[in-house]
Amino acid sequence: MNVFILNSGRCGSTTFIEACQQITNFTAGHETLLMSLGPERMAYPPDHIEADNRLSWLLGRLDRAYGNKAFYVHLRREKIATADSFARRMNFGIMKAYREGIFLREEKGDVATEVALDYLETVEENIKCFLKDKTSTMEFRLESAKEDFAQFWNRIGAEGDLEQALKAWDIHHNASEVL
Repeated sequence: MNVFILNSGRCGSTTFIEACQQITNFTAGHETLLMSLGPERMAYPPDHIEADNRLSWLLGRLDRAYGNKAFYVHLRREKIATADSFARRMNFGIMKAYREGIFLREEKGDVATEVALDYLETVEENIKCFLKDKTSTMEFRLESAKEDFAQFWNRIGAEGDLEQALKAWDIHHNASEVL
């Protein structure tokens, strides 16, 4: 069974995969097929856990490839904290692509947090719509990560060192710099 950690980004997906490194009966990766095109973009190995925020833009393809045969986690973080983190990254990556490529807004007067909140609403709604007919899902909140990860561990039948996995949540991986 494959597991997909669907998320907006800036919500703990790197840490999630770090914690999954203690699971012995699944492989785990963060954005492992990022550069792949065509069918290869969805060619994850069996029994693999993948976190990639770009999947929120490829949900039709994910559905076609895995449909109801995978386990889906909706990883979330408090909205304002997530938006603030994205606002600090407004001029590169997904935020630059969202602002300039999707909405064609290059005005310097845009308030970064407003753009980030709009991005978050779009991604969260895409994920919710995708999950509405899936039977193997769970919501995972960064604010209750250790408790939610223990539940996740049990739900997928993970084997390995849960105690070590939970320690990963004590470290902030890939944190945005404070302004």
